[in-house]
Amino acid sequence: MSDTHDQAPQAGAHDDTHDEGHTGPIKTPKQLIATVVASFVIPIIGIVLLVNYVDFGAKPAAGSNALGPEAVALRIQPVASVQVRDAANPGVVRTGEQVYQGQCSACHAIGAAGSPKFGDKEAWAPRIKTGYEALLNSALKGKNAMSAQGGGEYTDLEVGRGVVYMANQGGANFPVPQPPAAAASAAN
Repeated sequence: MSDTHDQAPQAGAHDDTHDEGHTGPIKTPKQLIATVVASFVIPIIGIVLLVNYVDFGAKPAAGSNALGPEAVALRIQPVASVQVRDAANPGVVRTGEQVYQGQCSACHAIGAAGSPKFGDKEAWAPRIKTGYEALLNSALKGKNAMSAQGGGEYTDLEVGRGVVYMANQGGANFPVPQPPAAAASAAN
């Protein structure tokens, strides 16, 4: 057997010794200190310049007048208001037809969400059998998909007139509700 350690180096084998010197661009301690200082100072100067570029001059708030007097007044206005009405003198009381046109016709004209269609005697018959008070209660408090109607734009009396108008067109014969003052004078 031959010993592999005794063999002569082959042609093209890598030699561990180098004739050329490997040196960097920094040759003195002074150059090293200058390089370290520059590596900290140059990025800081760049950041300061970018901040000044971005924050240079007065800029409006992205095209809005959010701090203008009109915008501030709009933001601090009351969310709601209270209207005190005299129940004995409601002023102008709308008719059942006006209430129907203004509020009820949105659903009852087409029968939306299972509501009885205006004038459909077959659909109104079982509801009319429950009586005016039950129909008024449903209109004021809401039922199924219908939201509560009383206390909003219309008074309870006006909602009652709307209920009577629709029910009478569906085959009922309910009397039209009167304002309390008119009802009292009619009784005298």
